[in-house]
Amino acid sequence: MRLWIDADAAPRLMKDVAFRVSDRTGLKVTLVANRWQRTPTSPHIQMIVVGDGFDEADDYIAEHCEPGDVVVSADILLADRIVSKGVALITPNGQELDADNIAERVGKRNFMEEARSAELVSGGPPPYNARDQQNFTNALDRVLTVQRRRFSES
Repeated sequence: MRLWIDADAAPRLMKDVAFRVSDRTGLKVTLVANRWQRTPTSPHIQMIVVGDGFDEADDYIAEHCEPGDVVVSADILLADRIVSKGVALITPNGQELDADNIAERVGKRNFMEEARSAELVSGGPPPYNARDQQNFTNALDRVLTVQRRRFSES
């Protein structure tokens, strides 16, 4: 089992949670980004820098993640690519995406993209806060437990 982080836009507070979990449990964590980022010195944490082309980090994660892994990303289209493989996805604010809810989320994402293109909606997500961090921490604990049970019984 590995925790993959789509690290280019990942909030620092969220990454800190992942690093603490890795330190406490030995969970392997791989950050993938278009540029190098500082990570703690640990045999369990790996930083992979991909090219700066569009979706290169997503492509890398989608190609390398395996059933039982967990991915952290706000990218709904990445989630759509990986959930059918038995990979769980959590957003940085703690939303869990899976085969049961991904179609709805892709539809919502496409609708919002059209609304932004038509300038009906502007702005981005609100700043990451302590509540988001707590939601992420709780979701990560739940999803790691489910993935361990699900894939250790296989």
